[in-house]
Amino acid sequence: MSSIPFFLADVSPERLRSTCGSDPSFWCREVLEATEDRTLAGLADTLIGTPLALAAILLIALVANRLARRSIKGGLRRLHSGTVAERIGSAGRRLTPDALLETRETSLRAEQRIDALSGVLRSVASFVIFAIAAFVALGRLGVNLAPLLASAGIVGVALGFGSQTLVKDFLSGVFILIEDQYGVGDIVDLDGQTAGIVESVSLRTTRLRAVDGTVWHVPNGDIRRAGNQSQHWSRSLLDVEVAYDTDLERAKQVLQDVSDAAWKSDKDIIERPEVWGVEALGASGITVRVVVKTRPSEQYRVSRMLRERIKDAFDAEGIEIPFPQQTVWHRPADEPAGDRV
Repeated sequence: MSSIPFFLADVSPERLRSTCGSDPSFWCREVLEATEDRTLAGLADTLIGTPLALAAILLIALVANRLARRSIKGGLRRLHSGTVAERIGSAGRRLTPDALLETRETSLRAEQRIDALSGVLRSVASFVIFAIAAFVALGRLGVNLAPLLASAGIVGVALGFGSQTLVKDFLSGVFILIEDQYGVGDIVDLDGQTAGIVESVSLRTTRLRAVDGTVWHVPNGDIRRAGNQSQHWSRSLLDVEVAYDTDLERAKQVLQDVSDAAWKSDKDIIERPEVWGVEALGASGITVRVVVKTRPSEQYRVSRMLRERIKDAFDAEGIEIPFPQQTVWHRPADEPAGDRV
């Protein structure tokens, strides 16, 4: 009786397909070719092939998740330092005041924004990667994926229609953070309706505190325009009225002297103030405008300080700050009408 060594056994394609399926695994095929025993081949596939395949799927998902999370944070850092961030060249840095250049405080704000964005995007990436891995693992276990995919599609469509506003808020929040439109501590005006200091920026809403203490919660999707009054630098506009009989050149010189003194003594004034001149001719006096560039969010404090100093300087120089006046003509009731002018 002749025998064929087990490593030379040959299994027909039909037998291999009936035992291991249309896509036979390595272990099932090798054991079937070695022993020609269907039971052993099935056990090898179940006890060795399937666990190894599941482990490989899990390992690939973990590696992909790790790479995706690192790529997302690195990409956000490059995005911040590239096209989205305002970059100043070497020549520009020599001409730009130190107060306007990027500081450690700005870097910390950028780091907080990157952490917030990367946390959300990495969570989304992890969910997608492990969801795909779960479907592949279920397919490896022989589960019919068609009903699951169909159900997931229906649920996704239903959620899409039901959460359009939420998705709109989410995407708007992502772009607000990426473009650094405003951040915590900024003074902003949203669509000319809501203004205040930003207390928090999430992917769904922006929380502001108004001057009177009111806290406003504004959905990001409803923000069409955002005016940031404290990004990089701010400007104080002072419109000072003087009487019509005032010597304008003298008044402007006093305003310039007061502003220069404040510039030299206050570190929050980053450039020499400018007296732009006559801004308006009013009913009671002439308006002269003074502009002062300050550090972010310091324009209101600087304005109040300058108004006090201007008042004292005008009093010392005898320059009148006008107030509304009117002339009243009084005539006796018995005065003839022809004598009235």
